[in-house]
Amino acid sequence: MTRPAGRLPLRFSTQTLLLQLGVVLLVVLLSGAVHAWLTFERLGREAENQALTLARTVASDPTVRANVQAISRQPGTPPPAELKAGPLMAVAEGARASTGALFVVITDETGLRLAHPDADRLGERVSTDPSEALAGREVTTRNTGTLGPSAGAKVPVFAPGPGSGSGSVVGEVSVGYSTESIGQSLARDIVPIVLTAAGSLAAGVLASFLLRRRLQRLTLGLEPEEIGALVHDQVAVLEGVDEGVVGISADGRISVFNAAAQRLLGQPDLSGQLWQDAPVPARLKALTLPDAREGEAVELVAGEQVLVASARKALHRREDLGWVVMLRDRTELQHLTRQLDAVGTMSTALRAQRHEFANQLHTIAGFMSIGQHQQARDYLERLAATGPLKFPVDQAELLQDPYLQAFIGAKGVEADERGVSLRIGPETLVRGQVSEPQDVTTVLGNLIDNAVNAAVAGTAADRWVELELLDAEGDGGGTLHVVVADSGDGLPDGGDPEAVFAEGFTTAGGSALQGQVRAGGQGLGLALARQLARRRGGDVTVLEPGNRGGPGAVFMATLPGTTTARKD
Repeated sequence: MTRPAGRLPLRFSTQTLLLQLGVVLLVVLLSGAVHAWLTFERLGREAENQALTLARTVASDPTVRANVQAISRQPGTPPPAELKAGPLMAVAEGARASTGALFVVITDETGLRLAHPDADRLGERVSTDPSEALAGREVTTRNTGTLGPSAGAKVPVFAPGPGSGSGSVVGEVSVGYSTESIGQSLARDIVPIVLTAAGSLAAGVLASFLLRRRLQRLTLGLEPEEIGALVHDQVAVLEGVDEGVVGISADGRISVFNAAAQRLLGQPDLSGQLWQDAPVPARLKALTLPDAREGEAVELVAGEQVLVASARKALHRREDLGWVVMLRDRTELQHLTRQLDAVGTMSTALRAQRHEFANQLHTIAGFMSIGQHQQARDYLERLAATGPLKFPVDQAELLQDPYLQAFIGAKGVEADERGVSLRIGPETLVRGQVSEPQDVTTVLGNLIDNAVNAAVAGTAADRWVELELLDAEGDGGGTLHVVVADSGDGLPDGGDPEAVFAEGFTTAGGSALQGQVRAGGQGLGLALARQLARRRGGDVTVLEPGNRGGPGAVFMATLPGTTTARKD
């Protein structure tokens, strides 16, 4: 169904305001009407009580009792002229004039008027039923008589005697107050009622406007349909992406913590918790500090994952809604990067060895061209004994596994280019073959790189890195033990050995940069190596913190299930 052109739907906040105003107005009107009705009833009861009191006073007057008894004993009723000039008329009119009553009527035992404000109606029967009063009972009434509507009372007149009610009923006194006077009293009392109602209405209108503004602020000016659509979109987006999303509201509480964030950080849903108290890495919290650079991406280790995190401010029409933190999993990419680094390192080493091999071939060709066949033969025998390819790694012959030979040899070439001698310790013994080259590459490469950096930054003149490897057979495969030492200056003085495994610790650039966070993945190597080793049931620890001037720190890694028995 199409909406008529030119007619815009009322906003939800406006509809709510109008509904509230309608309810407030209805409540005020009903309250005012009930108050007015209760006031009218109260004034009517007061008029009835006042009429009852006046009727009792007149009915108990000895003169009235005696004259009514005397008239009741006479045959017939005195003529109106006589009644008008009689004492009953004087008493009734005097009471009416002094109290402001509408009427004071006195009748005989048959209900004929003996006193009435309208002299022309004397001697006539009263217009309202006097039977209750003539039966000896007092009664209050609200009737409409010849003088108009009234609220009054009827009281019996007893014959003179010792007690006021001991004799027989000889007549009755009827007193009434005009309901118009009650209305006038109500009109005087209605002013506070109207003022109260107006004040209540004004307070309701003000409260409705304040509630409307608060509703607009809480809903950011969005309509219910828009909010519903946003909720559906949020669920679809937040739960349908692989990236972790953490929303922090302006008051510092976690408002969004999607399933991907729970998986990447290894935490349950933390929605509702204070962000600063949440069990997440400190570097993640640092992204939302006031002095943090918005949009800056950092790498961190959380559980078994290497994550890239960034944070941005969330704004809506210049209103600060808090922060949005994005998490991306780079674990597999980090592993591939390590593998590519290893391949690149070995490729560089092979290119250098290819150049060396070409030189050796040129040497043999030179011997042959000048006829020095015996020298060429001796040269070939030496090459056959030592191998045509050599890495600058001392005691490399202790390595039997070809993968370890190639990888450590490539690292030796890199270290040699930086002026560091990489050597194999005499206790090295690897009898099996590497079965998990990716994990071994990550852990061993990080330890060697860390040691080379420390040796380069150290103050010792002789720069070296010593590596010892030992494998041990087990039920779940062989365990590779790695010990790496260097000639650097060791860990920072007084530093905690466990601090080197914290995210952001790096030896890149020298000891002065210990503990600083670097871009490009630096500062994650040791933390990543430990996480990977522990995931396999092993560990990476500091055996010796080292000394300034050398020798430097000694690290040990245990990698279960990374080797298998050699097949000869």
